[in-house]
Amino acid sequence: MNIGLLAVDSNYPNLALMKISSYHKARGDKVDWYNPFDCYDKVYMAKVFSFTEDYLQYITNADCVEKGGTGYDIRKVLPVEIDRMQPDYSIYPQIDSKTAYGFLTRGCPNRCKWCVVPKKEGKIAPYMDIEEIAVNGRKNIILMDNNILASDYGLRQIEKIISMGVRVDFNQGLDARLVTNDIARLLAKVKWIKRIRFGCDTLGQIAECERATALIDKYGYKGEYFFYCILLHDFKESFERVNHWRNKGSRFLPHAQPYRDLSNPRQIIPQWQKDLAGWADKKWIFRTCEFKDFIPRKGFVCSEYFDTIRVKQIRNEYTI
Repeated sequence: MNIGLLAVDSNYPNLALMKISSYHKARGDKVDWYNPFDCYDKVYMAKVFSFTEDYLQYITNADCVEKGGTGYDIRKVLPVEIDRMQPDYSIYPQIDSKTAYGFLTRGCPNRCKWCVVPKKEGKIAPYMDIEEIAVNGRKNIILMDNNILASDYGLRQIEKIISMGVRVDFNQGLDARLVTNDIARLLAKVKWIKRIRFGCDTLGQIAECERATALIDKYGYKGEYFFYCILLHDFKESFERVNHWRNKGSRFLPHAQPYRDLSNPRQIIPQWQKDLAGWADKKWIFRTCEFKDFIPRKGFVCSEYFDTIRVKQIRNEYTI
């Protein structure tokens, strides 16, 4: 069989497509990225986000087209015989021979209104062992677990990560509210790829992140912290949350994410969210320029967002 792969809306390595590639290559099939000028027995289309544009061309050069991913069907999962395959990293040449991707757990016990994970994956449950991911000399492991600290199995996996000496990045972030003394001691022993990530999605979570980072530092961690900050409906609250980490110093890096309403594909992102993210996520600007002095486009200075009348207008954008 001739198999085509099509990542519709993301250049980030797609774990499902990597496993599909491994499955078909193990059966002797030819697998490559989709080309509209070739002919295929089957094309797999993967779409990560529901709000991104679909592939615009109608696929007529394949006998069968299968669509998957949250962007198409939130409940669709890979068949077990494909899901347990080792990923085919060769389809992404940018992934070096020391790096691996995977999940140790799936699901999350939280019910954050902006997150699809509980609906898609359910409550947190064991999924794979780190020894199944860190294979063939791959010692830098990108783990995409949504709430690893909420699982006793996940904590045991972190202990195993420490004993194996592999370097990891939990790139979806950790829940600071779950960091106890014992967990902080554990996290301080991990060999991190560059930084530890936390979610900081409300003003109340600032104190939890402060507490968690102080505990981890107490046990010897000296690296960076990275904070996912979703930008919700309140400009003042969002700004205070992002700016808090600017005032903490260079070890503390916020990442501002405009809120996406996954049930509304026609959602218009407010300009203040785009500007706040444009400031916070360009670190050379973030560290050298206060937001009020940021000029995102000709003729506009972000100090206007702090005007009382302008703040009221921003709030009204959500009620129109």
